[in-house]
Amino acid sequence: MQLLRTPDERFADLPGFDLEPRYVDVPDPDGGPDPIRVATYTAGPAGAPTVLLLHGEPTWSYLYRHVIDALVAGGVRALAVDLVGFGRSDKPAEVGDHSYARHVDWVRAAVFEALDERDLVLLGQDWGGLIGLRLVAEAPERFRAVVAANTGLPTGDHDMPPEWWAFRRAVEKAGDAGALDVGRLVASGCVHGLDAGARAAYDAPFPDASFVAGPRAMPLLVPTRPDDPETAANRAAWAALGAFGAPFLVAFSDSDPITRAMGPVLAQHVPGAAGLAHPTITGAGHFLQEDAGTHLGALVATFVRTAVGVDGST
Repeated sequence: MQLLRTPDERFADLPGFDLEPRYVDVPDPDGGPDPIRVATYTAGPAGAPTVLLLHGEPTWSYLYRHVIDALVAGGVRALAVDLVGFGRSDKPAEVGDHSYARHVDWVRAAVFEALDERDLVLLGQDWGGLIGLRLVAEAPERFRAVVAANTGLPTGDHDMPPEWWAFRRAVEKAGDAGALDVGRLVASGCVHGLDAGARAAYDAPFPDASFVAGPRAMPLLVPTRPDDPETAANRAAWAALGAFGAPFLVAFSDSDPITRAMGPVLAQHVPGAAGLAHPTITGAGHFLQEDAGTHLGALVATFVRTAVGVDGST
């Protein structure tokens, strides 16, 4: 597997995000001699409950900068991870290097094996939920609670909404032409748009078209038919979530046509969601961390203090 590494200078002076990465190594699934370097970021008091922040397509941990500030202000520790192919993590050069299963494996290797994190609260959005919910289902003993935000666990048994298909076609067309504009894609998923500095921060991981295999691949990996390679695994994870009794908060935005239908389904399916007041984040699009990050972070911090306790006790 050929790996690309974005030069550090691309990440200098990013507006609102000055966290330094801690790098961990995960194995090359092709058996190559060089491990894959994964960037992680932590903030907040040691020993406090830890919120695992997993981003999606085509963003990176910069997306959570306002959420992180609010979590820390609320006495909560934050741990953000750049998915392989995104942010400051290494970038496999070929679209075919990416698979859903590999991304689950890479996050598991980084968070469970390299960092040995436990007693986590997942906050997953977009692919951060597709990956994170698989890990919750696989290792529920590592999670004290979950916050699902604009995400789901598709099996291909139901069609994706037209807005998602339009996004996939746009990524495919732009990627084939070597002109994938990541900053513009993120801005299109925000109700309030993005300023030039934030757009540049989302473009930063990708110096040229050779670096964007990850963003190009991810829409192709969402299960869209019942015989998808990952359908069985997602069905099994969905069944496991049906027995997940720890607190499970559904915090979706009001202006995301792609994931909107999944919020009530999750709230009804997961036992840990029963009896909770599931908030709707108003005035926010698919990337609710951009449109309402401070509000979302404050809600999650309150949820953690209430559901888990500031000392990690339930």
